[in-house]
Amino acid sequence: MTMFRSIIAGCGSYLPEKIITNKQMEDIVDTTDEWIIERTGITQRHIAADDELTSDLAIRAAEKALANAGLKASDIELIVVATSTPDQTFPATATRVQAGIGMDKGAAFDIQAVCSGFIYALAVADNFIRAGQARHVLVIGAETFSRILDWNDRATCVLFGDGAGAVVLSATTGTGTSSDRGILSTHLHSDGRYNDLLYVDGGVSSTRSTGYLRMKGKEVFRHAVVNLASVVKEALEYNNLGADDIDMVIPHQANKRILDATARKLKMDPAKVAVTVDRHANTSSASIPLALDEMLRQGRIAQGDIVVLEAMGGGFTWGSCLIRW
Repeated sequence: MTMFRSIIAGCGSYLPEKIITNKQMEDIVDTTDEWIIERTGITQRHIAADDELTSDLAIRAAEKALANAGLKASDIELIVVATSTPDQTFPATATRVQAGIGMDKGAAFDIQAVCSGFIYALAVADNFIRAGQARHVLVIGAETFSRILDWNDRATCVLFGDGAGAVVLSATTGTGTSSDRGILSTHLHSDGRYNDLLYVDGGVSSTRSTGYLRMKGKEVFRHAVVNLASVVKEALEYNNLGADDIDMVIPHQANKRILDATARKLKMDPAKVAVTVDRHANTSSASIPLALDEMLRQGRIAQGDIVVLEAMGGGFTWGSCLIRW
């Protein structure tokens, strides 16, 4: 039976020019380069300029993804932006992107699932294409997490950075089997019981202020390794594949120790796991498309490869996406 599939037709990314190294962090908060590297693997992070908004980063990444796909803004029928740091309470940052790239039709909206946001956005966009409601969809993960950090909290402020990544999903046809190219399946989960382990202590309804990011790192680490390994196995089992079939895993770039522990739990070759957290830090919903774009530019993904995207974020939310390139 013929059915619609989503293929990634183009990819692009943008990182702000300003870089803060671990050595520079030593002048901001009570920490050391050695402490940060040992516990996180991070050596630097990009920080948006004072006049750079989340939408600005998203537009730059979107324009590169469109160029890479050989498409124009007029070809796009839907924009889905994953972000936890929108320009405004409303309207959606996606509508700012829509105007910024010159798209004057279709629809644009935001999704908020924190670090899992890009996986959630891919799932939504993929389902629009599967339903025959869109042919070309722009999916973006964009964050300015530097705006919600407590720069006096050494446990959190060293972990995060700013950036944006984007992909263009385009419709193709397939047989409905795992031999097809494109997104084979997406798998989403959440568990609101763990709200207090990773959250921002503000909000329009609760405090009428933005607030700062708060995290209980040890507990988050424990849940992350279990949930990420589980959701990758779920994707593989759904598609009748095994860990040996995976050519590349592109995880949310939260912490090098989490990446290593997840790879061990899956009994995977660490060389198959994309790592950009050392230079990008944790860019929340932007981390996966940023890493994906880098892997593509390095030629580490070839047509026919099985690629798994996976993430976990506050909420808790977590999810995976399995793609045959």
